[in-house]
Amino acid sequence: MRRLAPLALALLALASPVAAQDRIPSHCIALAQAPGLEVIHRAGFGQPLAQDRVRISFLHHAMFLIETPGGLSAVTDYTGYLGTTDHAPTVVTMNNSHSTHWTHAPDPRIPHVLEGWGTADYPVEHDLDLGELRVRNVHTDARGGFESGLRKNGNSIFVFETAGLCIGHLGHLHHEPDDAQYAALGRLDVVMVPVDGGYTMGLADMMRVISRLKSSVVLPMHWFSGRSLESFVDGMKDQFDVVRLDQNHIELGLRDLPGRPTIIVLAPQTLN
Repeated sequence: MRRLAPLALALLALASPVAAQDRIPSHCIALAQAPGLEVIHRAGFGQPLAQDRVRISFLHHAMFLIETPGGLSAVTDYTGYLGTTDHAPTVVTMNNSHSTHWTHAPDPRIPHVLEGWGTADYPVEHDLDLGELRVRNVHTDARGGFESGLRKNGNSIFVFETAGLCIGHLGHLHHEPDDAQYAALGRLDVVMVPVDGGYTMGLADMMRVISRLKSSVVLPMHWFSGRSLESFVDGMKDQFDVVRLDQNHIELGLRDLPGRPTIIVLAPQTLN
């Protein structure tokens, strides 16, 4: 079994709830101490999870499946096809920059379908509270407007909060977030980052975003050849450890995040 070395790490943890607040509070802002104790496991989709653990599976392109301890699931940049295994997620998020990031006909069994694009006048705002899972978004702009070449609020960075972890998916990010957007994101323990090198952002710009986020775990996605992936990894290896796994999934908990920021390269595979 391949595993990350368990090292002590100062982590960000749960904030004190605000009195009379109905929505579960975001825990992605406060600071605390937590030792690193556990390891990454190989158990795959559908297997039971401990109460403080989350499973993340890389399905395809920009699509990840996030499983919670209580049996909820979320799929990022959902295209309508998860594989031959029949599974209706609890939540799907979508960005419509390209057809590989959304579908106009989501499975009708999915209770919550969150579109990540708005307009200049009406930015989309999501803050979905499912008890053990909170899903919210921070909207960013996208290229492609007919007049200015810009689609205001055309993309969303979605943040999934569960089991004490803050998991971010950058979507089809076309520009570096500004200070207000970074602040709205808060801490991201895990981030899925597009490393295509041009369809979203140039690699140098994307590396700067990842350096600023300071996430413990970085999951590369959205590459069209191994060349851009390897360029990203090579450019970040002085700041990050690199772990390559011959599987499409990892299990993580707040207490076993790596002691040094780590890029984990997963092998994408649909639910078959």
